[in-house]
Amino acid sequence: QVQLVESGGGLVQAGGSLRLSCAASGRTFSSYRMGWFRQAPGKEREFVAAINYSGDRIYISNSVKGRFAISRDNAKNTVYLQMNSLKPEDTAVYYCAASDSNRGIFEVKGYNYWGQGTQVTVSS
Repeated sequence: QVQLVESGGGLVQAGGSLRLSCAASGRTFSSYRMGWFRQAPGKEREFVAAINYSGDRIYISNSVKGRFAISRDNAKNTVYLQMNSLKPEDTAVYYCAASDSNRGIFEVKGYNYWGQGTQVTVSS
């Protein structure tokens, strides 16, 4: 089992930045692929970014490429999502997820464990 707790969400003006953190506890964090997803009201949960267990492979959604960055610190059991140049359309609940599989990188079903989510609201 892995427990995930997100933090760092909030209200920010368009063009601003936020850094989300996801602290993991339980089984060995460094053995999991980690991902960030988001879900806006009335929409399906969508992939944002993922990073492999060692941090040398990163995947970023085209919708946030060039603005968001994912990173991890295995010594701190934490994964981060740095969000810059935020837009109102980035408003959503952001979820951290962990996977012990090498499949389904971009899919909700590819992840075994989920955090409770953190709200990000970008005002225009």
